[in-house]
Amino acid sequence: MKKLGFIDLFIDEWHANNYPAWIRGSKFAADFKLHLAWEEAPKEGRRDLKQWCKDFDMIPAQSIQQVVDECDALFVLAPSNPEVHERLAEIPLKSGKPLYIDKPFAPSRAAAQRIIQLAQKHNTPLMSSSALRYSNEIIEARQKITPAEIAFVGTRGGGSSFEEYGIHQLEMIVSLIRAKASKLMQCGAGDTKHLVIEFDTGARASVTLQAALPFTLTIAAGGKTREITSTNNFFPNLLDEILNFFNTGISPIAIEETLEIATILEVAVNAQKTLDTWIKL
Repeated sequence: MKKLGFIDLFIDEWHANNYPAWIRGSKFAADFKLHLAWEEAPKEGRRDLKQWCKDFDMIPAQSIQQVVDECDALFVLAPSNPEVHERLAEIPLKSGKPLYIDKPFAPSRAAAQRIIQLAQKHNTPLMSSSALRYSNEIIEARQKITPAEIAFVGTRGGGSSFEEYGIHQLEMIVSLIRAKASKLMQCGAGDTKHLVIEFDTGARASVTLQAALPFTLTIAAGGKTREITSTNNFFPNLLDEILNFFNTGISPIAIEETLEIATILEVAVNAQKTLDTWIKL
């Protein structure tokens, strides 16, 4: 049975609070044991590591090194703080043990490249993803539609900021189109963010982010239009994929695709300062 370790900026956050139930409910649950957790520091008003571990039947670790030494597969969480991922992941990246880094993978292309290069140097299997890639509906769409058929993907979804939540829609788009972005433009208004992306295949995509919107999308492909009006079961599906990755050491997502998403996200975040202007990638 493989031992799992959590590494976080502060442990009492939504992903860390929910991943244990999905791990224990996974079809791969019998292969794994939730073992150690570590946080850099508790967030004010939330549970500290000792109490959190008591609540989730895990053991508080004294250091990242202890988590790496005593666990077989590793999570770096901090889903609201991608700027700390590179720092928190430094020791895990040198371990050679399968490592999942939560979304967004990195705040910039340069940081993403450094993370990838360190993993490759130490033969550390690496995976990162937004859960939305693994909704039942997106999985089915990828099975039925080839990237070459796609002319347009329009996604809509919620979130408090583009910096933190834009990743979900970009992950869906890139997982479907599977091409490099050539240029993009932010052209939203008020509290609605609207991003247009052109890919080197000629396909285009749009991202619309407004706080209360559910995640939905439109796919125009092969002369037909597919409307996806709900996205379901994405977190349990994601955890199944992560645990399978921990078993095999092979990520289901090409690292080049993860780098492409990080690149688009960085440019799109910065493009909020120059609305209605095409920016080449």
